[in-house]
Amino acid sequence: MGSFQALVAAACISMIAFQSCFVHGKFYDDMYFNWGAKRSYIYNNGDNIDLVLDKASGSGVQSHKAFLYGSIEMLIKLVPGNSAGTVTAYYLSSTGDYHDEIDFEFLGNSSGQPYTMHTNIFTQGKGNREQQFKLWFDPTTDFHNYTIHWNPTAVVWYVDSIPIRVYRNYIHEGIGFPHQQGMQVYSSLWNADNWATRGGLVKIDWSCAPFMAGLRKFNARACKWNGPLSIFQCAFPTQANWWTSPAYKQLSTEQQGKLKWVRDNYMIYNYCTDYKRFNGKMAPECYKPQY
Repeated sequence: MGSFQALVAAACISMIAFQSCFVHGKFYDDMYFNWGAKRSYIYNNGDNIDLVLDKASGSGVQSHKAFLYGSIEMLIKLVPGNSAGTVTAYYLSSTGDYHDEIDFEFLGNSSGQPYTMHTNIFTQGKGNREQQFKLWFDPTTDFHNYTIHWNPTAVVWYVDSIPIRVYRNYIHEGIGFPHQQGMQVYSSLWNADNWATRGGLVKIDWSCAPFMAGLRKFNARACKWNGPLSIFQCAFPTQANWWTSPAYKQLSTEQQGKLKWVRDNYMIYNYCTDYKRFNGKMAPECYKPQY
């Protein structure tokens, strides 16, 4: 590698903001259809997938590999027009009753209404940590970068390099954190009209089918899960484990400003303020600093 190329590579690796230049995976190599394959297809030399939902079935893909820590990125273009009742999901998950999971879910809407971006995190099978946002752009006209950054300190959800949510590691205080299970990457488009739009009041209009969501250039700059030994290997602070560097332990001042802007203007639900739902018995992390 020449000196200029090495300099560019080093600059990219050291950046805290996440940019689409990182996203260069091939779906042919990295993912496979786990359901609905007849309705969807990979094209553009493996760079793109179109997920399709019709009245018979939706569709979904998952990664061949599982990971523990790193940065998982996907460019996504959501279902346009009347997408009420549909959900486009993009998430990490392990398997089993005590699974870990980190979610992006995009809840469809009637024409002209903004999408709801739903986020959640499960630890040892326990979820109920939802936060929801309205997007500040039209996610159906172009691809946008959705990134899950996960390290031993925190999970951070990003949209086009803007952090929207942080979930910090307080495992030493008995608060769950995903740190001992490798997770595969999943994306799907499916019928959720029993709950997705206005609590299930608005159903899918099948006259608008087939519905289509586009995925582009999936990339996992992450530690490959190789069994329990990875719990130590992926968390050990080495240069190769770039996600363990001090720069990723805390959002920068600029990033915290962007996060505050999103949460002040576009957050519509936070489980940490839903006292009625939890009868005032709020999750312990709600009382801890996250940023």
